[in-house]
Order: sequence, then structure tokens, then C-alpha cells
Amino acid sequence: MAPPAVGADGTAAVQRWSWWLRVVTLFTEPVHAKRSVRAPPDPVLTQRLVLTPVGPDDVDDLILLYGDPVVAHWSGPWTRAAVQGWAATMATRWTVDGVGKWMARDRSDGSLVGRGGFTRIDLDGETVLELGWAVRDARTGRGYATELGRAALAWAVEHRPDLPVAAFTEVHNRASRAVMERLGMRPAGIIRRAGLVEGRAGVQPDAPFALYRL
Repeated sequence: MAPPAVGADGTAAVQRWSWWLRVVTLFTEPVHAKRSVRAPPDPVLTQRLVLTPVGPDDVDDLILLYGDPVVAHWSGPWTRAAVQGWAATMATRWTVDGVGKWMARDRSDGSLVGRGGFTRIDLDGETVLELGWAVRDARTGRGYATELGRAALAWAVEHRPDLPVAAFTEVHNRASRAVMERLGMRPAGIIRRAGLVEGRAGVQPDAPFALYRL
């Protein structure tokens, strides 16, 4: 079930969004009870957010998100073609892996908050769920990343208890590290991969990342 389109401030659009959320609330629990744990696509609801699996229809919102300066600094730059490819890949991951990233939108009006969730990856020979998120610049500092992360961890306990959860970020990304710690994750060493190095310009091939695990 796809949510209705939401205008910037239109009353009719907000009413349609509220109607859709009432439908989701009525049917989410029974559907979860019947579906396989491999691929539950139903929206996840938190106090302020509705989380829906990333797919090709989300490209425009993802471009908006990745255009925010702080988000772009840590995750960009992105071209439209790259975003389209990533969204298509994430839709496939939901189908094949039964897990993936969500779009995060405000429950009250459907406006974009960010994206987050899991990617199933190989971490030094171990299959794990890598938890990550990105929140729009204008929404930072309000606890959205932590709210999204907690919802994701609860989802993993219910649907993928067989896989351990890990998260990592560049060692100088103190904001993301603080969120990981608020989620109850503990430092588990340093890994190296392509990323940013403090004091050096551009993406480096062997940047140090702080690894966290539950």
C-alpha cells in the first residue's frame, strides 16, 4: 500500500495522509502476523514517523535529502543516476534479503524526515545487519535519528533475530557516534573503508571508521 501524495501545506493533502495512516494502523498488526519474516514490507510506525521500504518511487525525495549540505558532506555527492540505482538496489534487497532501508516521513503531514534502517552486509566474514540513517539538515537535533534507530532495532528483534546488528561511521562523526551510544551500542574497534578523514579533502580509500555493536 502506497501513501497518498502530500502537498506542501494543503489541507486536503493532510486529510488524505491522515486517512491513509488510519488504514495502516488498522491493518498493520494482522498483516504482520500472517506474513513471512523474510520480507515484511508493511509501514513501521513510531511516535512521530512512518517508515516505508525504499523503492524507485522515492528517488525525488532521496535527491532532496542528499542535497542537504550536511547530509551531502557525509554521504555524497550523489547524481540522479546514482540515486536511482541505489533505490532500485534497495527495493531488490527488500525482496531478496527481507531487509533494507526505509524512508522516514512525518506522521502528521507526510513531509520528508530522512531515511534509515538496515543493509545486510558481510563484515569480516560475518553476515550482519548494518544500521544507518540520514536525517534532513533542518530536522537534526530533535531526536529523529535515535527514534528511527530504536524502531529499526525493535524491528530486527522481531523479524531478523538470527542476525547481529552493527553500525559504523567515520571516527570524527561525533553526532552519529552519539546516536549509536544512545541506542545502547558499544564500541567494537576500528574498521577501514572508503570514507572521510578529518583534515583531508575528499573521500579517502582507507578511512578509519568507528565500529559499534549491540
